[in-house]
Amino acid sequence: MCGIVGAFLNENNSVSPQDIKRMTNAIVHRGPDDYGIYTHKNVGLGHRRLSILDLSYHGHQPMISKDGRYVITYNGEIYNYLELKSELQSKGYIFYSNTDTEVVLNGFIEYNIKIIDKLNGMFAFAIYDRNDNILYLARDRYGIKPLYYKLDNAKLLFASEIKALFQWNFIKKEIDLLALDEYMSFQNIFTDRTLYEGIKILKPGHYAIVKSRKNEIVFEQYKYWDFNLHDELQISEDEAIEELERLFIQAVKRQLISDVPLGSYLSGGMDSGSIVAIASRSLKRLKTFTCGYDMTSVAGFEAGFDERQYAEMISNTYKTEQYEVVLHEGDLYEVIDDLVYHLDYPRLGMSYSNYYIANLASKFVKVVLSGAGGDELFAGYPWRYYHALGKKSKNEFIDSYYNYWQRLVKDDEKNLLYTDEIKKKIPKYNAYEAFKYVFKEYDFPIKTNKDLINASLYFELKTFLHGLLIIEDKISMAHSLETRVPFLDNDLVDFATKIPLEYKLKNYEEYQKIDENEIKKKDKYFETNIGKNILRKVMKKFIPNEIIERKKQGFSSPDASWYRAKGKDYLIKFLNKPNNTEFYNYINKDFVIKTIDKHFSGQNKRLLLWSFLNLSRLKL
Repeated sequence: MCGIVGAFLNENNSVSPQDIKRMTNAIVHRGPDDYGIYTHKNVGLGHRRLSILDLSYHGHQPMISKDGRYVITYNGEIYNYLELKSELQSKGYIFYSNTDTEVVLNGFIEYNIKIIDKLNGMFAFAIYDRNDNILYLARDRYGIKPLYYKLDNAKLLFASEIKALFQWNFIKKEIDLLALDEYMSFQNIFTDRTLYEGIKILKPGHYAIVKSRKNEIVFEQYKYWDFNLHDELQISEDEAIEELERLFIQAVKRQLISDVPLGSYLSGGMDSGSIVAIASRSLKRLKTFTCGYDMTSVAGFEAGFDERQYAEMISNTYKTEQYEVVLHEGDLYEVIDDLVYHLDYPRLGMSYSNYYIANLASKFVKVVLSGAGGDELFAGYPWRYYHALGKKSKNEFIDSYYNYWQRLVKDDEKNLLYTDEIKKKIPKYNAYEAFKYVFKEYDFPIKTNKDLINASLYFELKTFLHGLLIIEDKISMAHSLETRVPFLDNDLVDFATKIPLEYKLKNYEEYQKIDENEIKKKDKYFETNIGKNILRKVMKKFIPNEIIERKKQGFSSPDASWYRAKGKDYLIKFLNKPNNTEFYNYINKDFVIKTIDKHFSGQNKRLLLWSFLNLSRLKL
């Protein structure tokens, strides 16, 4: 796990080592163990190394092929690299290290960019072909590892984090208003935009071929993989359970490869509990890490947010070496500046808990396992899918789901959200077009309820999961910690997406019969333990029944209560002293104050308040 940077200029320009050094210095936290740069005429590549496999200097990057033609800067972990190494050795390749980097490099020499189809793991890399003056960029299937870029006719700049791009003085921190509108609608960005004008993210499951000409850079992006939830297997539930168990165990074991200490997050839920159950078979006294909350001032639905008792139940079952951090009201304000800096720009929800627990884990291990992906693959959010049911066409589905997924500010409130100057510059249907963008290449029918739910799952895999993965990468690497996600093993994902929906989600056809006027309909129809049904059946032999039967609960701090406990005046004061003095040039201050008033009058506006806090701390 590392950080990569680079510059690829047109043939009329050259890159200096100092240019690349500034970029790598900006992301030293991603790789404190080693540092390297490579420059040749119009190309420069940089690397910060977090040593996980082969800790010797043989793993130094950028790594150059034996014949000097190819140079790679690589970030990630390939879990089938030993099998690929053997395959390449049978073809005559000689290896000088035990790194997956060298496997990717030699694999590229043998298969060209098609090597990415063989890689089972997480990655973002750049490979420069010195003979043909071509640069190749690639990102893993799911977007576990980020890769940002800035492109114009004269140059392409890229990096694992946006802050490295800003080391070039001519790149200004200007807000992309269309991306801002996406974020203020969904608390996420669904397109390949970022919050900064002109800076984009290479899409998951894509690669790019970049060519340098005398007066221009030619950048072409191609999709090599996407989720397919349409081609269900003809298989019995018992057969599916047996195969899922085999693949899950295989996935966890694959991701235990490491030459440094490895541990696991343990939230108290089924996903992380399942990983700990399997990992602890191979690793004695597995180190596990849990985040809990001081519940002194917490009330209402948040009273059950502290999951420590369930985490300790799993820890006791598998005799793990358990460590905990307990957060209190006000801890958000202590860490938010550092958090915002490392995130580059906000996405999704209350991630400061993740920041604290990553800090805890980094004191004991260099690699940590995470349960991300389990909910999105196995239908873990059944209350969301109801909003998709009964629709008759793709457009009707998109319209309905769009209305549901406006998590922060709905379109009819946008006129109050933005300042007069800003709202004139944002097209009326911008957020809706961004939502439709997700389904731009979704070629499967959307007619039956099964089609509609599969489309919902596809949406969450492409957007919600991607946002979570980006946050996890930034937060873990802020502490020089590698996070691995066993649920996103290629073989496991390929099988999970083809499991018949009825094995994942119990009685989904019943949702269409809901009476909208029925009192407490959510309690009756949306019990949150009806999702992930097949995963529950697989894991019942491994983890306590109390965990298996628990209702779904996200990993979230009780901020609705904590905002109120800290006080309205404190929150207003904090927002009135932002790092970014331009915050209120974009967001209407009256709207912010009214949002605070609504929260303190009993409405739950915690996500919107969190978003305001994040945006107010950006340094433009």
